[in-house]
Amino acid sequence: MKQCYFCTNNINAIDYKRTEILKKFLSHHGRISPRLDTGVCARHQRKLATAIKRARIMGLLPFIAP
Repeated sequence: MKQCYFCTNNINAIDYKRTEILKKFLSHHGRISPRLDTGVCARHQRKLATAIKRARIMGLLPFIAP
């Protein structure tokens, strides 16, 4: 079982402006990767999904892969 990236790096708040971290958790199609693939815990997966959606609305991340 994988360790949660955010728990191991002691990251409590996931900022939507840090797109380089958010891109790690997107598939090559631009979809949010599931927990089983990334190893992120449930709490951080919910925060991650919210941050990715906010970044998409702000125009920092694409809705679909180019």
